Amino acid sequence: MSALISGSMAYDTIMVFNDHFKNHILPDQVHILNVSFLVPDMQRNFGGCAGNISYNLNLLGGEGIPFATIGTDFAPYAAWMDEKHVSRTGLREVPETFTAQAFITTDQDDNQITAFHPGAMNYAHLNKVADHPEATIGMVSPNGRQGMIEHAEQFVAANIPFIFDPGQGMPMFDGEELNHFAEQATWLTLNDYEARLMQERTRKTMRQLADMVEAAIVTRGSEGSIVYINGEELHIPPAPISQVTDPTGCGDAYRGGLLFGLMHQYDWLTTARIASLMGAIKVESQGPQNHHFTEEAFTKRYKKAFGVSL
Repeated sequence: MSALISGSMAYDTIMVFNDHFKNHILPDQVHILNVSFLVPDMQRNFGGCAGNISYNLNLLGGEGIPFATIGTDFAPYAAWMDEKHVSRTGLREVPETFTAQAFITTDQDDNQITAFHPGAMNYAHLNKVADHPEATIGMVSPNGRQGMIEHAEQFVAANIPFIFDPGQGMPMFDGEELNHFAEQATWLTLNDYEARLMQERTRKTMRQLADMVEAAIVTRGSEGSIVYINGEELHIPPAPISQVTDPTGCGDAYRGGLLFGLMHQYDWLTTARIASLMGAIKVESQGPQNHHFTEEAFTKRYKKAFGVSL
């Protein structure tokens, strides 16, 4: 069994400004804004939805195949994937492009200024689902707009069940398009903000959206998550955490857990608990792909968190 995960592969460059933006940006002068911030602390992380979700699914023992387009600067990320035994068979290099990347500057108030360059992600539609007959389940996560549209259509044509995970790609689509994605998908997953936006754009309630798929999952951060299924709401508590270090990639970790549960045909309570624990483990670690655990450690923590054995 393998999961074909359509989504972005990206470098995340995170810089820390040891001051407050408000001390250097004059509101009445923004029309001639010209500022420079000294950022002595900087990290470069390997990220992107497809990469993060695949990394987490593989940690659990599943096989995630990132289905993405990359640029000619991908060598360091490729070496990381090889080291972590994450498949690169679903990647296509686009000549004369950069891999998608975000440049994020954070100040002491946790405000952020982000610049995002999509680069090779804009060519995601060059990848074809039919080239991966080994896939037994799919996912459409934030990617190039045309790639998301075509990959959903191709999963349906190949009779491969898939999760629709619009995430930060949702602003690219209107209500009619989002409704169509839901009609095509087998499952739907959103965070609480995305759920509100999805309802607003489609003019449907979460129960109505859930009726279009086998199940709809809404994550709510520290409040846990909800699985809408068969006209009912299954409330999943958050797994306990030792400390909040970095929330970046928590949603992707949760989605890796969802895929693992679906691939192993676990019931929804077990699947969502696995996903919840994956998010908790991730939030305790810096960066989206720097956490790790053994199978024994995961099962012990699962029992401690939920009071039942996995």
